[in-house]
Amino acid sequence: MRVLSVNVGRPRPNPWKPVATTGIDKQPVSGPVMVTEPGPKGTGAVGLAGDRVYDVKHHGGTDQAVYAYAREDLDTWAASLGSSLPNGMFGENLTTAGLDVNGALIGERWRIGASVVLEVSCPRIPCGTFQGWLARSDWIKRFTQAAVPGAYLRVVSPGLISGGDPVAIEHRPAHDVTVALTFRALTTSPALLPRLLAADAMPAGIRELALKRVG
Repeated sequence: MRVLSVNVGRPRPNPWKPVATTGIDKQPVSGPVMVTEPGPKGTGAVGLAGDRVYDVKHHGGTDQAVYAYAREDLDTWAASLGSSLPNGMFGENLTTAGLDVNGALIGERWRIGASVVLEVSCPRIPCGTFQGWLARSDWIKRFTQAAVPGAYLRVVSPGLISGGDPVAIEHRPAHDVTVALTFRALTTSPALLPRLLAADAMPAGIRELALKRVG
């Protein structure tokens, strides 16, 4: 299990949302990148130095500090779409290899390289910017139906990460709430929402939705 590339966004115009700028255009960088805890949502800060988000209401902050997507899933999408999908194309900060990102448990911790520890927080939910970036009018529907969303991660221990760094699963919680299950609960299968309460590391906003479902 390893990080294939570390990808940092460059700002570009966003014609797909009222927010004028987007950081979805992530490009692999050479050399180490500092990863730190970005603080609460609302400032645009994310975990990787040199990166940021512009839709500060919906992105960034502690629970969405780093976004990981598996190269294996990108390859599956590339075959399905009949187009090339280079590392970073889905706006991911980390393109991984050999790691079951969607099967990861909420609260699972990954040690990356010598010092960085990240904690699986929640799935990515597709938005209009993502659909526009892929230039496919049915993209939100296709991405949602596939339920391979990739994972947002919190920063537990800061440090430097680089492409090629090994990834080790340092901790797996004693529940069965995966990234993929959480995504389905939030999109196509709301009946699954009560199951999310088993994950203590679930973000507060998602936990509130689950509690409302329980009644």
